[in-house]
Amino acid sequence: MLENISFLNPDFFWLFSLIPVLIIWEVYSHKNRQAYFQLSSLEAIKRKTLRVYLRPLLFVFRIVALSVLIIALARPQTSEISIKSKTNKGIDIVMAIDVSSSMLAQDLKPSRLKALKRVASDFIDDRVSDRIGLVVYAGESYTLTPITSDKNIIKSSLSEIQYQGLIEDGTAIGMGLATSVNRLKDSRAKSKVIILLTDGVNNSGFIDPKIASELAAEYKIKTYTIGIGSNGMAKAPIGILPNGSFQYGMTKVEIDEKLLETIADVTGGQYFRATDNEKLAQIYSVINKLEKTEIEEFKYTNYNEKYRPFVILTIILIVLEFILRNTFFRSFV
Repeated sequence: MLENISFLNPDFFWLFSLIPVLIIWEVYSHKNRQAYFQLSSLEAIKRKTLRVYLRPLLFVFRIVALSVLIIALARPQTSEISIKSKTNKGIDIVMAIDVSSSMLAQDLKPSRLKALKRVASDFIDDRVSDRIGLVVYAGESYTLTPITSDKNIIKSSLSEIQYQGLIEDGTAIGMGLATSVNRLKDSRAKSKVIILLTDGVNNSGFIDPKIASELAAEYKIKTYTIGIGSNGMAKAPIGILPNGSFQYGMTKVEIDEKLLETIADVTGGQYFRATDNEKLAQIYSVINKLEKTEIEEFKYTNYNEKYRPFVILTIILIVLEFILRNTFFRSFV
């Protein structure tokens, strides 16, 4: 009956210390309350023996009634807690992804691009309260998905990213960053972030990456840069076969880390290097922790009073004692 119940006034439980005192008082005063008389016959005693033995029930009822009343005074109640969350500080994020042919390199498994898509998808799942957009770039850049809170659209677009030669090959880091800035500059979010990933050096486009980074800083857009690719050599496309498929060979991994560090420093972000699948996943995990959305929790507690059954039981016991005292035990009380 008392499971999962708390008490509003637990100080009343000190009254239980009176119970032993009352019991002792009852035992010692019992003889003084009994009347003595002489009988010429024992027949009357024999007929009333049962009531004599049951008479202590009156005191038991009184003690139980007092105990139940003490519990009622302590105000037993159950509580139901409901929590509602409110996002106080949303974040708008643009993921700028290099889709040049070198992203098909197989130093990350099964390839750099597929490894990125897998990790980025998990990252998107974790950003429950944020809006995300996708920008892809190679020799040029364009917006694949505008900033949206619909995670299904973002993940669907991400899964469809692949190298198809639809845009000029190359690595236009400045173009990719500038397009991302253009997507975020009018955002009213409290925090604006770009995650720019590349596996090469800036060798295409007509926008200088440093100018694009200064533009990002002007609009207070933090940029995290990621250089993806193992150290040394990697198996990557080196040509196209007559059937249109890529010919793979070992090529040197070249990433302009100094440029990526500069972009991150100018915008207040950080530069990371992903040399394998595990490090790539760790990088996105770190960014996920660094860019936390502020969520305010409101906790509501509903209290249900449970003292009423104890009060009712107390009244029943008192009434029962009164009735028995004035009927069944009347001649002995």
